[in-house]
Order: sequence, then C-alpha cells, then structure tokens
Amino acid sequence: AQERGLRYLGTGISGGEEGALHGPAIMAGGDPEGYKLVEEILTKIAAVGPEGPCCAYFGPGSAGHYVKMVHNGIEYAIMETIAEAYDIMSRGLGMTAAEMADVFGEWNQGDLSSYLFEITEKILRKVDPDTGKPLVDVILDTAAQKGTGKWSSQSALDLGTPAPTIAMAVFARIISALKDERVDAAPILPGPDPRLELDLDDLHSAVYLTVLSAYAQGFRQLRDASRERGYNLDLSAAARVWMAGCIIRAQLLTTIGKVLREKPELPNLFLVEPFTAAWRDGHTGMRQVVNAAHAHGIPVPAMDSALDFLDGYRSPRLPANLIQAQRDFFGAHTYQRIDREGTYHTQWEEG
Repeated sequence: AQERGLRYLGTGISGGEEGALHGPAIMAGGDPEGYKLVEEILTKIAAVGPEGPCCAYFGPGSAGHYVKMVHNGIEYAIMETIAEAYDIMSRGLGMTAAEMADVFGEWNQGDLSSYLFEITEKILRKVDPDTGKPLVDVILDTAAQKGTGKWSSQSALDLGTPAPTIAMAVFARIISALKDERVDAAPILPGPDPRLELDLDDLHSAVYLTVLSAYAQGFRQLRDASRERGYNLDLSAAARVWMAGCIIRAQLLTTIGKVLREKPELPNLFLVEPFTAAWRDGHTGMRQVVNAAHAHGIPVPAMDSALDFLDGYRSPRLPANLIQAQRDFFGAHTYQRIDREGTYHTQWEEG
C-alpha cells in the first residue's frame, strides 16, 4: 500500500450485533496519517465508555488487528471460566438454572461486573418455549470457534510469552467438538461422583482470579508483541477502548487502565495493588475449587491453568534445571550454572 501511495488502515472491531447498532470498540492500526483522515468518523461511531470514546490508533502495520486478536483470546478465556463455574454449580452442586442465574447476577453487581457475566444471567433465565426447560439445557454442548483464540495462542508461542489460560480455553472448545467420542468414552473411562460440597465465596475467588489472570496474560502478550513488532502500543489505551462496546468490557478494566498508565511496562498485573491483595486473599479459595473439581472429575482447564501460571510465576526456582540437564544429556544442548558464569556441557555417561 505504501509503495502505491495508499494510506492503508487495518482496523479491529468488537461488539457484535449490539456494537453494530449502538457503537463498537474500534482498534485501528496502519498508516498514522490515514488514521488522522478518518479519526473523527471512527470516534463518532465508537461506543463511549467511562473514559471517553472507545476508539484509538495503536500503531503501524497490523497493530490494530493484533490488539483485537488478543481481545478475542481474553474473551475465550473468560467465557471458558464462566462455563467452568456453571459446570461446577450444575453438575457439582446440583443447582438449577434459576439459582445459577442468581449467582451470576450477584457477581455482576460486584467486582466481576461485565458484559459476559450480564448475558450469562440472562441466558440462564431464558426458558425454551417448546419444552418449558431452561433453553441452555437443550443447547448441544459443542462450542464453535472462528480462529482468533487459536491465532492469539499461536502468536504467544511464537513470542515466548506465557498465555496458558487463553490456550486452554481454545483446547476446551476443541474437546467440546468431540461430542460423539465423549459420549462413547463415558462408559469406558470411569470417574468419581461429580457431586461436591463447595463454598460459593471460594468459587467467586476462583472465577475472579482466573478472569484477572486472563487479562494479565493478554496485556503481557500485547507488551511483548509491541516490543517484537515495533508497535509502540499504549496498553492503557487498550484498556480504555475495551471499557465499552466490546465483548470483554468490564468494570475491572477501569482499574487495569489506571495501573497501566502508572506502570506501562508492568510485566504482570498481579505484581501491584489491588491485584496483589486479590491474589493474597483469594488463592486459598481458588485452590479449594480446583482441588474439589479434580477430585470429582469436573474439568476446569481455565481455572487450573491460571493457578499453575501464577504458582509458576511466583516460584523462585522451578524444576527446569532437570529438563535442561536432560537436553544436555541427549542433545549436548549445554546448560548454565547457578554458581558461576559461562555455558557448560557434561559427558553424562562414561565410555
């Protein structure tokens, strides 16, 4: 486009049907002068959040679409987290759809206030006119995908940035699509009784920390991609644009935006308040939930990966020393020592 004198923009849009009618979140990238020519138009059609229009120019090339892609990766992770909480309440606690709607409605009035929690309550209250059952109960349990979550995970792997909760949300959808195989496997592979006892406050902690972890991983990926690709992203602008109009809009983003304005190079949201306190106060409850789910055969890949991510991140020493020794053993890949500088290789077997 530059060679032909064209001012090309790549612009990510989020908001679905509602966004198309009432204003979406707009994430532009490409030619900066081109953006200036259409900025007024894009700003006027964008949703308006608590900090202004949800529209911004993010940088050269594919910057706008990259921000949108990571938005969708976070979306996958939050949706999977909500689904896991639903599964625990339904199969584990035996709650009705109406009872679960009450819980999601209560959470939506607090620190989990967001579009996805709002629509979850509405979905659980919807009755199927043909059967009189909750409509969610007659929907086939296979979740489709269009690829953005996968692309987000592929890019995270290419960058070497940790985004396991987003990746596990993608794999959860892939497993859901194996419906016939799952039905055939059920009588062959035994498991425990899914009924369990659990404090809903602990479940709230697990859900909140997993949602927060999804945002933390997503913003870390944006930071790393910006460095690798020369986007020069303003992460606080991404938080602002996501405050309204888009699928992951949430009250939490106001606090995230404030934190990122103060610490634009922050590697992990959990390293600063109020998120450190959220981890300190909630991780015990989160462990209770993950342990109970595993003990009763209920899969929680998003919650589990978020917990593992944070436990790994806070560990000053991990068992990767053994992995590196194995790599040196079979492939002479060398290793570094903790007691001196340099690179080393050992002849692990004599003769």
